[in-house]
Amino acid sequence: MKTYFLPLCLAAAVAYGQTPAPQTAANPAGSGSLQPQWSATTDGHAVLSWIEPASGGFALRYAVRGPSGWSEARTIASGRHFFHHPAEAPEVQQVAANLWMAHWVENKEDSEAEFVYVSTSKDGSHWSAPSMVNKDRSDVEHGLVSMVASGNGEASLFWLETPQGEDGPGYLMHSVVNAQGQVTKEERLEPDVCNCCPTAVVRTAKGLLVAYRDRTKDDIRDISVLRFENGRWSQAKNVHADGWKLNACPTNAAALASRGDRVALSWYTGAQDMPRVEMVFSSDGGATFTKPVLVSTGHAYGYTSIALAEDGTAYVSWLERGNGNAAEVLVRAVSANGTAGPVVKIAEGGRMALGYPRVINVGQETWVAWGSPKDSRIQTAILKR
Repeated sequence: MKTYFLPLCLAAAVAYGQTPAPQTAANPAGSGSLQPQWSATTDGHAVLSWIEPASGGFALRYAVRGPSGWSEARTIASGRHFFHHPAEAPEVQQVAANLWMAHWVENKEDSEAEFVYVSTSKDGSHWSAPSMVNKDRSDVEHGLVSMVASGNGEASLFWLETPQGEDGPGYLMHSVVNAQGQVTKEERLEPDVCNCCPTAVVRTAKGLLVAYRDRTKDDIRDISVLRFENGRWSQAKNVHADGWKLNACPTNAAALASRGDRVALSWYTGAQDMPRVEMVFSSDGGATFTKPVLVSTGHAYGYTSIALAEDGTAYVSWLERGNGNAAEVLVRAVSANGTAGPVVKIAEGGRMALGYPRVINVGQETWVAWGSPKDSRIQTAILKR
């Protein structure tokens, strides 16, 4: 695996400003680590979580990036049947000053069954015994989870359920989990969505915004959003009419980031036989969106992530086809007015080994995490401007 920090679109640098300069930065993830995910503490520090080998199997671990560097890695759960798919990354969040919550998906051996689990902690060190979130216990798929703090010492989890297997409809589900890890509410939000594409959620100044890949009776699989405002769910809204008709499930959807009512959303589409990543902004919590900005420059594989800086700049990461059979981890900044900056290549390697790259912005720092085929562990870098 080769690591690069070279702008691909130098001409854009003049129009946009200074090219982001990535700097590799060590992290506490161990050998064999995979499935990186970011979140932020309530006081604005980056949290990196991952799965890594441990005695008895694998362990879910995390660390916090403080002013003096990384904290020690802490273990949330170990010896579990973690589902090792890049799109099923576990997540660890500090949802309140004295409440941490983690979720992950476990698979059942010799079966297509997957189940959602959650664990909670008051101090980030001592975690509750894992409890299953999905009330349906049948051997079908429950997964592709996203999570957000939703107030009153609780978190909202959004996930998919396929009660009739892969060929049946996929339900978009919502569960509310309290500080003890108990499910206090479960509801079905949509009865038929693309059933193997990840969900995404953020909290805006108005409420919650959920993004997912929808599916029509004609197999059009574009990105839709739902808003939860003033105690009610909105009607589903199509973000952009790509018109991607596909009789399959691409395991590839949208990413969200927010600051107040400012929202950035990126997604993958293969419409018009042009595999690409696009993004939009919203200034009203996801009620309306700008025209799409084309982010990718070549044959995109997708797996996009997005972060939003204080000045309104969005940082988008994705995978794209490189030379030969290689894939590339790319990042691009898009200014608040929709001007796309130069593309920066972060790494190159096999698609599966690179995994699902993730970005986050905290303070003046934008972090990128990805899988390293050479070192067989998670790598991280900071984008400097």
